Amino acid sequence: MRYDLVTLFPELFATFTTTSFVGRAVEKSIASFRFQSPRDFGLGKHKAVDDTPYGGGSGMVMRVDCLVNAFEHLDAQALAAEQPVARRILLTPQGARFDQSHAILLAAEPALMLVCGRYEGFDERVRAHVHEELSLGDFVMTGGEVAAMAVVEATVRLLPGVLGNEESTVEESHDPGSGGLLEYPHFTRPLEFRGAVVPEILSTGHHANIAAWRKMQAIARTKSRRPDIALPPESVTKKPRRQ
Repeated sequence: MRYDLVTLFPELFATFTTTSFVGRAVEKSIASFRFQSPRDFGLGKHKAVDDTPYGGGSGMVMRVDCLVNAFEHLDAQALAAEQPVARRILLTPQGARFDQSHAILLAAEPALMLVCGRYEGFDERVRAHVHEELSLGDFVMTGGEVAAMAVVEATVRLLPGVLGNEESTVEESHDPGSGGLLEYPHFTRPLEFRGAVVPEILSTGHHANIAAWRKMQAIARTKSRRPDIALPPESVTKKPRRQ
């Protein structure tokens, strides 16, 4: 997977791309990163990439010409190297809500271009030059860099060979394979901590009963914490048998 980052602040990614699973993916040549600043195509001696909005209003708007030139420059470099051009993604509060199902789809792409905005936003005509728009949620940040990191983090861990155990991505919160439920609770040593004890069933070694208990816990947790999530048809689960 190749990630093309269009950003005015590539230095924000310096530690991110060399740390944890993202850094491991780079070391294993499973993922790679390219950075392109729109300022390389800015105007005037100050390399301006924004301007005042037509019709008046507060803030500055990022110019369509500077951004599209950055997109096309990255594509031209990819084609010259006989690599696939990237799927262009605009990171904006107006985009579709990014979720686990979308992360799975994007992880199957050979290359992603993540466009990070700044200032008041993008010239509307930029939208005609991207494939889709994504949002982390109903809030606003000063730039798209953190959102880009979130998309990278969510997709890179799904690439084969990144995680030590491929099953780590199965039965986790929002996974489509588990019906989109929140993940069941996890426990490890010590067995007891300040009066809180690990549920006895997890020490029985009865895998079928443990699986049933975990499914019940996932359903209960989803009902309690995220009533907006539709439960799968099989949400009524039998209680585990007593030993």
